[in-house]
Amino acid sequence: MNNIIEVKDVSRCFPVPDGDDFYALKHINMEIPQGKLTIFRGRSGSGKTTLMNIIGALDQPTEGSVVFDGEELTKLDEEQASRLRRTKIGFVFQSVALIPMMTAYENVEYSLRLADYEGDRKARVEECLKMVGLADRMQHMPEELSGGEQQRVAIARAIAHKPGVIFADEPTAELDSSTGLQVVKIFKDLIGQDGITIVMTTHDVGLMDFGDKVYELEDGEIISER
Repeated sequence: MNNIIEVKDVSRCFPVPDGDDFYALKHINMEIPQGKLTIFRGRSGSGKTTLMNIIGALDQPTEGSVVFDGEELTKLDEEQASRLRRTKIGFVFQSVALIPMMTAYENVEYSLRLADYEGDRKARVEECLKMVGLADRMQHMPEELSGGEQQRVAIARAIAHKPGVIFADEPTAELDSSTGLQVVKIFKDLIGQDGITIVMTTHDVGLMDFGDKVYELEDGEIISER
């Protein structure tokens, strides 16, 4: 099994007012397999979002290294890291973060413009929204969509520029169980159809069986993996 991401002895330290250091991550070693769904499970404060931010090139570790598709992230300057995020990575957040004055179609098309996508943008936007079951909702504003529909637009936006990896931080946290399962099913379909690698954080034990690889974090350390 090929690994698209390798994390080697990563720690992340934050200074705190009393002068001590707080380690959000402590000597993390892990491998993210390509074309699979990897889940980080843990309670709030376990370090899973901090870890995702580091392997998604949004933050730098205090110690250790991350190799992303052959590139050492700690050696990239901000411009190189920004380009990596725009072209090779897609993000799905718990808060959805759609642009409220844009339609579903425009939200997805905007991500293609940011990524300097050179193909047929209209066709790609329509393809992605159809993939997430929103072919008939393309011209709706975010406020006209349910929470689950908004999250599906966010997924369409994340996959539009054909990234190799999608990072999804608690994408089902604000959804009911049925809608959350629909989101995870979309992820599994994307893996099967396009070979995308997906890394997802969650505290929902009901989603663990969907993961090809599951890491459980507690107090900044990996306490189990399967």
